[in-house]
Amino acid sequence: MTVISVENLSKSYRLGQIGTGRLVDDLKVWWAKARGKPNPLLKIGQKDHGNRDGETIWALKDVSFEVKQGEVLGIIGRNGAGKSTLLKILTGVTAPTSGQIKAKGRVASLLEVGTGFHPELTGRENIYLNGAILGMKKTEIARKFNEIVAFSEVEQFIDTPVKRYSSGMYVRLAFAVAAHLDPEILLVDEVLTVGDAAFQKKCLGKMGDVARGGRTVLFVSHNMAAVKRLCPSTVLLQQGQVLINSCTDIAVGRYLFGERRPLDGSCLFEPEAAPGNGQVRLRAVRLLRTDGTVSARFRMDEGFCVEIEAEVLERVTDFHLYVRVTAQDGTIVFGSGDWDGRPERTFASSEDPGPYCAKCYVPPHLLNTGSYSLSVSGAIPLRYDMFNEEGLLDFEINELGGAGGSVSLNRLGFVRPLLRWDVDRRGILRT
Repeated sequence: MTVISVENLSKSYRLGQIGTGRLVDDLKVWWAKARGKPNPLLKIGQKDHGNRDGETIWALKDVSFEVKQGEVLGIIGRNGAGKSTLLKILTGVTAPTSGQIKAKGRVASLLEVGTGFHPELTGRENIYLNGAILGMKKTEIARKFNEIVAFSEVEQFIDTPVKRYSSGMYVRLAFAVAAHLDPEILLVDEVLTVGDAAFQKKCLGKMGDVARGGRTVLFVSHNMAAVKRLCPSTVLLQQGQVLINSCTDIAVGRYLFGERRPLDGSCLFEPEAAPGNGQVRLRAVRLLRTDGTVSARFRMDEGFCVEIEAEVLERVTDFHLYVRVTAQDGTIVFGSGDWDGRPERTFASSEDPGPYCAKCYVPPHLLNTGSYSLSVSGAIPLRYDMFNEEGLLDFEINELGGAGGSVSLNRLGFVRPLLRWDVDRRGILRT
């Protein structure tokens, strides 16, 4: 069942000063603009931005999506993309310029620290006030009161006016109220960054419990790890428009990697611009399939090869190459050096100057589905780096096309190895 339906939603704002507050001053400004003159009310040294007065910007433009009951939908995007504006319209804080929203059920929101709290009232009084705003009866609030206080961990200060609370205590109590008063729809903006790590973890767990209980959650965050953990699907906003409304891996990958460069699987350097120094220079890096073709998209079961071409300009000892694979959120998944499996020799320790090629083989069924970035460096360990190219190539690991069975099951983590399992039948008490 569809709980939230957003249809062609748009919100515009006017820039600049709408009015001076005095009719005579407004007439002076209007008459000056009509004659192409500067604003006569500007102070000395103040720049005239009057040409922007009345200009319209669209915080949201033709946004449409649906949210099913019990779904946890992530909403991501850069600052200014329209995320908070969308939630404020959903909660009725502001009205849309055009379009409509249909929501079924009671909505609880946590848009900023202390939303709906009165600073002069105590924590106890604010719990009842918030519950009343959400449409709860006093008996319902009383039944949940002890659970709310325990979750917020502010028992000692529950009868203290909230104006004396720290920002972290504000967030603890506000989130506890919003999450425990059984709303059908819970809207959470990027406020959990105020709490400490332990409380953030508890909040994420609570939102998961809320969703499993059949209620709907809209989660706005810049914490991509939390979004991937909580949200099966995600909406990516860009300049007020829906760029992607799909599974979270795809939306987060586009958000983090953006449109930096095409996935062509190859990076070549011109001789005069090649990274390195007078001893070694990096010439090319390629991602190869098992048949030798260049690609940046691989299935989990095929494996691939990182091919590195470097030119040794003069004899060098103890020079090594190193590759590093990084996930979307910047986490290093693994790294490998050219000494793996052959510790007795280095890249060019016993060779003459000239071009050389090194290959690093990544086995199948190692990386999980998703987008990754490859970095390549060359150095004499413990002495100095000759080059260190971060995020040189982007590549993707995809599911097995058309395969059935357990391989299609979603698995958490960056690695997805095929591990050996043995299952036999035996008695429980048998040793």
